[in-house]
Amino acid sequence: MDIEKFTDDVYTVAEKLSAGQSPEIKSKINFVRERLIELYQKNLVKINHSVLEIICASNLISQGYAVDIEKHLSDILVCDLFAIKGDGTFIMEIETGFTPPDHALDTIDYYIARISSKIARYSQHCSKFALATPVVGILPIPRLFLKPPSKRSKDEIQNIKELVDRFYKNPPIEISDILNARLHSVYLINIDKCFAKQIDPYTYIELTAKLQEASELDL
Repeated sequence: MDIEKFTDDVYTVAEKLSAGQSPEIKSKINFVRERLIELYQKNLVKINHSVLEIICASNLISQGYAVDIEKHLSDILVCDLFAIKGDGTFIMEIETGFTPPDHALDTIDYYIARISSKIARYSQHCSKFALATPVVGILPIPRLFLKPPSKRSKDEIQNIKELVDRFYKNPPIEISDILNARLHSVYLINIDKCFAKQIDPYTYIELTAKLQEASELDL
């Protein structure tokens, strides 16, 4: 653990994000910065993920949200970003595409299952749920989550459940979680230029559809 290097990096990013902002926004960005340092000292975050979190937090702060990070939603569920504005709550999960060595031979299925699991589990805890990813990656979002619940067939829901259950059994996902899951937006993160851009999930899937087809992803 190199707390000095971590602190320097987080301060550098925070300064870039705060440039030209109001004192109120700077204060909120600095809160996230100090929270990340605190979590790093407890060995709960890494620098690469922390940079993504503070960039996304800055975007939400600029929209008028109060933002916290690594917030516990239950005994087993912790979200990357939890934001509040008025009576509305916003949860964002950041995905980098990393898969553990144990899944070297079923990486795609594992990643689709993780994305599906997150949409189903986290979206029930907020008014709006978003996924975020660096611009260098593609999120394999099943099209089922773009449909209203009334348009989701039993077979589609069961297929997602069976896939998620292969990798996540504690606790198993419920049919109702998949039926009612919602994905409101996708954020693309440009790490080098320190910004995140929001797009709707329909547009995101249209933009990535040809790449997914070329990769023979059946979503």
